[in-house]
Amino acid sequence: MSQEVNIAKKELVVGTSLWEDAWRRLKKNKLAIFGAIVLILIVTVSLFGPIFSSYTYDQINLDRSSEPPSWDHWFGTDQLGRDILVRSLIGGRISLMVGLVATSVSFVIGVTYGAISGYFGGYIDELMMRIVDIIYSLPYLFLVIVLLAFFTKSIFMLFLVLGAVSWLTMARIVRGQVLSIKNQEFVEAARAVGVETPQIIFRHIVPNTLGPVIVYTTLTIPSAMLSEAFLSFLGLGVQPPLASWGTMVNEGIEAISVYPWQLIFPGLMMAITLFSLNFLGDGLRDALDPQMRKD
Repeated sequence: MSQEVNIAKKELVVGTSLWEDAWRRLKKNKLAIFGAIVLILIVTVSLFGPIFSSYTYDQINLDRSSEPPSWDHWFGTDQLGRDILVRSLIGGRISLMVGLVATSVSFVIGVTYGAISGYFGGYIDELMMRIVDIIYSLPYLFLVIVLLAFFTKSIFMLFLVLGAVSWLTMARIVRGQVLSIKNQEFVEAARAVGVETPQIIFRHIVPNTLGPVIVYTTLTIPSAMLSEAFLSFLGLGVQPPLASWGTMVNEGIEAISVYPWQLIFPGLMMAITLFSLNFLGDGLRDALDPQMRKD
């Protein structure tokens, strides 16, 4: 009898949740795991690397101006003799912070707006989506430039502005997800027992839309970083003496023919980070795809 019970136990199929299935598929995606590991390394080095350096990001030494890479300065120095390695690590902090904070602002606005629009539907949905269409018709970076020119040029304002104009696609994604699930049984049950509308939206519906939202979020971070880099070319990005990868690339382009290391190293760090984010985003998209749950 005990032998039969053991056989029966082995034949039992253990159920798994969507997130467990997603994690299992994500682990099989070598590029996504590689991207995640590289991101962790870059974030760790950017946060803690400057602590162990004897140089600071704003330490000027004109006697060592534009020196090539050496044991003293692994990435070389810039026109003012500042260590490019330390500045690249500090710039990594700022660029990653731009991506994370701007994406967080976009996430909060887009998820809230899209969830409300999709849940109520009807005229409210029509009005809210027409507002999104109008904003969509305006050039994205033009809006950012106007807002930055109108308000103070601070790093926190840059974060907020980039997030405040990049929520439109997030809102559309969430709206579509809400429309597909707002009439399902668990939502009807919540209504039947008298759960208030805000709780239905944000406690019952929104958590069930997080799969596509997480995927899009990982792809929004590099977009925000690239936008900041472009704004730095125009002088509207991070202001001196602070530097981001975008500002360092802008400075390096001016001297690329004579001092190429001033462009290569910060540009390489930025490129590796963007590739890693895209690899991770693609992996999450595949892992959270319901059509792949049978794999």
